[in-house]
Amino acid sequence: MSPATVSVLGTWITQQLAFDGVVNGLVTGLVAMGIVLIYRSTRVINFAVGNMGIIAASMMALLMLNYGWGFWLALVLSLALGVLFAAAVELTVIRRLFTSPRVIVLVATVGIAQLAQLVVSQLPDIEAAGKKYPVPVGSIWEDVWFTEIRVRGPQLTILIAVPLLALLLGWLMNRTAFGKSVAASANNRDLSRLSGINPKIVSTFVWVMAGLLASVSMIMLSGSSGQVAGLANLGPQTLGKAMVAAVLAAMVSFPRAMLAGVLIGVLDALFRFNFFTETGLIDFVIFLAVLVAVYFQSRSQGETGVFSFTPKVRPIPERLRQVWWLRHLSRIALVALLVLGAILVQLPGISNLPSRQLLYATVLCFAVCGLSVTIITGWAGQLSLAQMTFAGMGALFAAGLKRGLSMDFTVGTGFLPGDALSYDFFDIQFETSGIPFMAAIPLAALFSALVAAVIGIGSLRVRGLYLAVTTFVFALAAQQYLYRRPFFTGGSSSSVSFRRGELFGLELKSQKAYYYVCLAFLLIVVIIVSRLRRSGVGRSIIAVRDNADSASGYTVGPVRSKLSAFALAGGIAGLGGALLAGLVQNVPISERFFQVGDSLQLIGMVVIGGLGSSVGAVLGAIWVYGLPNLFDSAETVALFSSSIGLLLVLMYFPGGLVQIGYSARNALIGIAERRLGPDPGGKTIQAAPTSLVRPHDPRPATDPIFAGHNINVRFGGVEAVARATVLVHPDEIVGLIGTNGAGKSTFMNAVGGYVPSTGQVELLGSDITRLSAPRRARAGLGRTFQTAALFPELSVRETVQVALEARRRTPIISTALHLPHTFFLERRRRSEAEELIDYLGLGRYADSYISDLSTGTRRIVEITGLLALGARVLCLDEPTAGVAQRETEAFGPLIVNIRRELGAAMLIIEHDMPLIMSISDRVYCLEAGKVIAEGSPSAVRNDPLVIASYLGTDERAIAISDG
Repeated sequence: MSPATVSVLGTWITQQLAFDGVVNGLVTGLVAMGIVLIYRSTRVINFAVGNMGIIAASMMALLMLNYGWGFWLALVLSLALGVLFAAAVELTVIRRLFTSPRVIVLVATVGIAQLAQLVVSQLPDIEAAGKKYPVPVGSIWEDVWFTEIRVRGPQLTILIAVPLLALLLGWLMNRTAFGKSVAASANNRDLSRLSGINPKIVSTFVWVMAGLLASVSMIMLSGSSGQVAGLANLGPQTLGKAMVAAVLAAMVSFPRAMLAGVLIGVLDALFRFNFFTETGLIDFVIFLAVLVAVYFQSRSQGETGVFSFTPKVRPIPERLRQVWWLRHLSRIALVALLVLGAILVQLPGISNLPSRQLLYATVLCFAVCGLSVTIITGWAGQLSLAQMTFAGMGALFAAGLKRGLSMDFTVGTGFLPGDALSYDFFDIQFETSGIPFMAAIPLAALFSALVAAVIGIGSLRVRGLYLAVTTFVFALAAQQYLYRRPFFTGGSSSSVSFRRGELFGLELKSQKAYYYVCLAFLLIVVIIVSRLRRSGVGRSIIAVRDNADSASGYTVGPVRSKLSAFALAGGIAGLGGALLAGLVQNVPISERFFQVGDSLQLIGMVVIGGLGSSVGAVLGAIWVYGLPNLFDSAETVALFSSSIGLLLVLMYFPGGLVQIGYSARNALIGIAERRLGPDPGGKTIQAAPTSLVRPHDPRPATDPIFAGHNINVRFGGVEAVARATVLVHPDEIVGLIGTNGAGKSTFMNAVGGYVPSTGQVELLGSDITRLSAPRRARAGLGRTFQTAALFPELSVRETVQVALEARRRTPIISTALHLPHTFFLERRRRSEAEELIDYLGLGRYADSYISDLSTGTRRIVEITGLLALGARVLCLDEPTAGVAQRETEAFGPLIVNIRRELGAAMLIIEHDMPLIMSISDRVYCLEAGKVIAEGSPSAVRNDPLVIASYLGTDERAIAISDG
């Protein structure tokens, strides 16, 4: 080994450095095991696991330093309190949300984390002057084990306790009946109940164990650091590293979680020692690591639950839209709020004080930031914990624009220690002059939108739970590292100035003047968000949230919708952050605003106000940020305006505060409906609308309109579809039959582009094999699914309008700017939806939510959507599954009528033999993924292989299949 190499290694790592990293990594690994423990049993990522331990850590210091308790007695009581807190939140919060979608429970853990910090803040101040955190062993050993390693007593405690606890937990979960019960409860709750396992009791025990692990970890970590001050910050800081370790362990492996925790601990020690001037660099590296880990693990970890706590807004029935005050009810409420906001700072007395005007403007800025959560979480169903981070970047970028941005970016500079050799590959330098204050704010919004889109690109495979991890770690990386870059700070180490300028010659120095600026921006954003929600942009985003596969079948690309939501939400957050920076005029880099805790609080704010509603973000800002500062007992009010308020809303008032307004609105609509009398229902059009008539296919009638040649699908070592070929000719109905598991739905998923496959798919003579599912749908291949779930949170009319996006996409920028042609497009789309709804007799259900419809009605809505697409081939997967017999009998004539009126070819999977045999021109039978018979219904019905495989040898079954 050369001297230079020795020098480099000696610079980067020492024995002591590695040892300290391993010790701290063991604690990180233990916390990660607690995260894995919760996830393995409940499929929830617990964001409270770190903060649950700070209660015990704080009590330990309080009992010993303030009251003089002995170590072991204080330890037992502190651990008991930590365990008691974990049990209490599981019994009161988690158990009530037991059947809720996992993303909703994750939001609840955010509230639990805030509650834990609130509990710690209410404890008496610890008398920490000149004192260190109490430890059981305070000795120090030098040159241990013939090395240069120095071992302190707290480190020795960690070296002994953590491996023992890890081995005990691994044995308990992998070798005992309890561990098997936990696994069974997580995999299938209903089946575990049949086996005598109570999933709720299992959940309680698991949360108690996680609370114990968190408490032990925080006490040991506090003892290792020796610091008494700042114990409340240990939870979030430790959580970030532990969360990455758990992700690297795929949320299931205890040994991998521990190893990943140790690796992160060593890397943390190395980076902090070698790059001590680059504060937070390790946090940015960890963020990159979690992006890579999530990318490879997220495909099987998606959260499929609907955000059912998004408040439902009852659409105004079509016959009531002629009543002007009902049609403009939302606008009337918005004008009333605007007038109230405008006169608020004009009222005599305390409202005229600059401090009170500062408070009001702060509420408005946070309301703008909250609207970003409305879009990304309420509409898109993506739980982002970094919205205030985007706001922070917008604030710093706006300040930089006004100051004048400068950047010196050198690529490839390096040196060898002890040598004079250095090198530069190239150097990039640029500098901009300052721009006006009001111009910097919208430009900052564009910058934040770009950053959010980049994060969105890195998270395209991520949904719900894992996205929360990714954005949380990104928020930590921004807080510790990105905010401090000279590009943002201009060289400052504490704060960045952002002094107000003027607007159209008017000075903005006074708090009152700037309040009106914030009010104007909030009004503009509310109008834009409300307009987008009522347009195809909002409908498409919600459709992807509710059912990405069905949305793809309606030509709505999940990638495009997610990126649109990310960029739009990031831009609005950046705008709110820039306004907030102008309000305080001095943007702090490391404290006060734009921290991880602010993003968590922002989530709670919007959920309390009403997720998915623009007005809900405003109400939530007033409740969370306004009320605590309007009362003398601010701490008491804060209890119910933040963590406890969030938990109460999730458990008892899932619609939020805005649900009260919606209830009043629904009551007014009900009164108006009763005055008009009963609804006669929509009319049924006998002839197909002219917009649905397909163009004539010039190809010979003998050529198939659809062909799936030699389709193969494998799942691991299982061949689900084996060289299956199915042809559909123009105006032909083709049946696809076979036993359960024969590969019928898999074949349909393969030709639709929903699963990886080999073979060739042709439509109208064109090869569409390489196209994505949305592009195949756009080419004319329609698809329905067995569950007929569609989009539960959209109405029938909105669902049809989503399908009509295939004819012309709603332009997001033009719609946001309220350009005239977008209103014409929306009116035409509504008219086309009405024609289709009436054609299939769905008029009485037009304003009903999909979740409120029967299965049979949802099947008709599915077909309506395919007709709206203009699909040339309809692939229907068990269209009568779960449908009542009366509706099944009416389904056959409906299919035949659609084929006759529109000339649409169909490929139908169906187990109702009389139905499929009566309407099909030809039939294919699959067995073990292979086509075993093909021909006319009578030929296939009497085929010996079909009889043996599917119909059986019972003559009565064969006779039934004869119709």
